Amino acid sequence: MNRSPSLQAGPLPGVVRPFGDAAFVLALESPTIAAGTAEAIREQSWPGVEDVVPGLRSVVVSFDPLVASAEAIVDELQGLEPRHRRPSGSRTVRIPVVFDGEDLEEVVRITGLRRAQVVEMLTNVTLEVAVVGFSPGFAYLAGLPPALCKVPRRSEPRPRVPAGAVAIAGGHAAVYPQATPGGWHLVGRSELTMFDPATAPYALLKPGDRVRFDPVEPRRERSGARDVPAPPRKVRAPWRATDKMPTFVVEDPGIFTTVQDRGRIGFAHLGVPRSGPADPVSFRLANALVGNPVGAATLEVTARGPCLACRAPAYVAVVGGGPEVWIDATSVAPGRVVPVLPGQRLRIGQVRSGLRAYLAVAGGFDLPPVMGSRSSDVLTAIGPGALRVGDELCVGVPKVPLASHVLTGAPGQHAHGGRRRVRVVLGPHHEWFSARGEEPAHGIVGAASNRVGVGLELAAGPVPGWFRRRLVRELESQAMVTGAIQVPPGRGPIALLNDHATMGGYPVAATVISADLGEIGQCRPGDEVEVVPVSIEEARSARAALERALQRAVVGRYPLGQPF
Repeated sequence: MNRSPSLQAGPLPGVVRPFGDAAFVLALESPTIAAGTAEAIREQSWPGVEDVVPGLRSVVVSFDPLVASAEAIVDELQGLEPRHRRPSGSRTVRIPVVFDGEDLEEVVRITGLRRAQVVEMLTNVTLEVAVVGFSPGFAYLAGLPPALCKVPRRSEPRPRVPAGAVAIAGGHAAVYPQATPGGWHLVGRSELTMFDPATAPYALLKPGDRVRFDPVEPRRERSGARDVPAPPRKVRAPWRATDKMPTFVVEDPGIFTTVQDRGRIGFAHLGVPRSGPADPVSFRLANALVGNPVGAATLEVTARGPCLACRAPAYVAVVGGGPEVWIDATSVAPGRVVPVLPGQRLRIGQVRSGLRAYLAVAGGFDLPPVMGSRSSDVLTAIGPGALRVGDELCVGVPKVPLASHVLTGAPGQHAHGGRRRVRVVLGPHHEWFSARGEEPAHGIVGAASNRVGVGLELAAGPVPGWFRRRLVRELESQAMVTGAIQVPPGRGPIALLNDHATMGGYPVAATVISADLGEIGQCRPGDEVEVVPVSIEEARSARAALERALQRAVVGRYPLGQPF
């Protein structure tokens, strides 16, 4: 019953498999066809389609299930012929590289080559960008000599690879645009800027570009005695209001408080995570209470929230996770509209029945957008980042009317007692696992969970076959979606959250349904989780039921009348 069916894709080669209830993956024959097909789909601007991301031999299409369906989009695909990506003319990008990577000797050991031969092979070949993904501007460069194609990913990924690192793995080379986790073998480094979120087209490389590595000597100080040290990481200055009075000033930022709006939609093919709220249900309810548009910027509170000094009158609402909320020394209930006056302090304490809460203010928080969004992405550091002491927070123009409160029992607002039930659609990588089935899996949320992903430590005892890997080879890099549950070899499953890398090389056993993304986003380390397989039809019914409940959840009018 819970088996994810294949969908007919007309003249396109391969099959289309559901990737949860809000995406599907289309298998294709080559990287050039994948890139060309993804480009053709983006050009159509079909209603509801949000991201179209090519992998090495696949395309993942993400859509809003309230606007579109996989079947409707696949029907549209009937009119698209497979095509190679248009050639990029004579564009060749030359990248200066210092070949002193800390894995260079390991590459020598794996290949049996001498160090000089490895460098010579890397500098005498013209590579081609097959696909961009994983992180912003990260380009998979194809065309390595056969001897270097033998180099696999590292058995243990590094928690942090420095920006500019030049690496090889699995038949491809790449330059890491930002400091991110990574499992490729490091052979060198470059100072070239590979991605700039402030300037379109943002990524230096695009599919079809040709790339040459030019060997250079490391920069040295004038004395020539030693390498110039890497500059220290910059700590940003507090935000300052420039053209209007701030509504709030941050006195205590809390444990980890970020600005989140609807997120960056349509940039995943550049390797840019969508970001946005980890609990979209609470985020939506908070904005609805204060009369904001659905995607207005809020503050996402993690575990314990900030203390904000009020400088201008405002209406606020805090929703999600059972947070403690105070105006000065007075405790106020979450899930309702509250006025805050100049001189008062708004403080959000512990989030007691979840991990995250959302502070919305009438008018929305007004910070400069980056790539069309005010969201903060912890994986790639795109966006304003976490709050700091002294930050001045401005607010947009409030709308009318204000609501009053969230109904008791509204979606996502009840206590869980450390236990959560998360529904999933199985697949799309069935063949990587021992069996398909309908039995639930049980686990505990791991301590290392964050906005990138929620790690699950499976309970002792038999593991359902749909969670047991039977293949140990690597998955060819493919686009990933929020809610995808990857299963790395020898490790527990990882449910990807909003700041996940846009591509991955681990198979996906199942995908959290769109109606339960708020549940997985509220999981705290130590929470017990029951993962329950459901059918696509059940997932769609659950999403429709959630939408009906959300439309009824916010009631009343704020009794004090109009906003300021």
